[in-house]
Amino acid sequence: MKILVVEDHPDLGELVCLELNKAGFVTDLARSAAAAAACQRLHDYDALILDLGLPDTDGMDVLKERSMQAKDDIPCLILTARDDLASRVNALNFGADDYILKPFDMPELEARLRAVLRRSGPKADPRLRFGDLSFSPQNRLLEAGTEDTILARREAVLIETLIKAAPRVVIKDHLEETLYGMDENASSNAVEALISRTRRKLKSLQSHCKIETMHGVGYRLSN
Repeated sequence: MKILVVEDHPDLGELVCLELNKAGFVTDLARSAAAAAACQRLHDYDALILDLGLPDTDGMDVLKERSMQAKDDIPCLILTARDDLASRVNALNFGADDYILKPFDMPELEARLRAVLRRSGPKADPRLRFGDLSFSPQNRLLEAGTEDTILARREAVLIETLIKAAPRVVIKDHLEETLYGMDENASSNAVEALISRTRRKLKSLQSHCKIETMHGVGYRLSN
């Protein structure tokens, strides 16, 4: 899943992104409301982590604008030092899904992020299925028949994207945007190398599913 972190404090923003990356998320960091708006025009995100004290506008104004846009269904978690009751109430009334005060512990932030993502996602079964594959995004467990394996972070993002789209083709450019944050420099063959590693994982599970290369277009999962 891809998360947009809007935080003007450079060290804190980079720390949040680093820890969320370790937890299996793909992140982009925006240090102003304008940068956040530009990111959202270019990419689709699964959730927004928003600081209220931004250099170019108040984060509360970002919430107000968001409530009038089509993307207001994306979960939004406020991360701020404002501990007054009015700020908490206003943020929730303007559509925030949760409100966390600084200083905070990363395990709590991650847990609350996963909680709002669960509330916004499918209610019935958190696992994704295609063919003989069953995948749990939360713990990155991929199963086929009686075999299972824990995927590396980007392998998990790849499988999640392909299963959700299957059997449709995922355009390579879209896949690169999903797999890598804007600050990450992916080499020209990074996606191909990742596809190759994930194919080996599928083979080790003795799965009937295959990742097909659609030359000049992208990739798809076939059964």
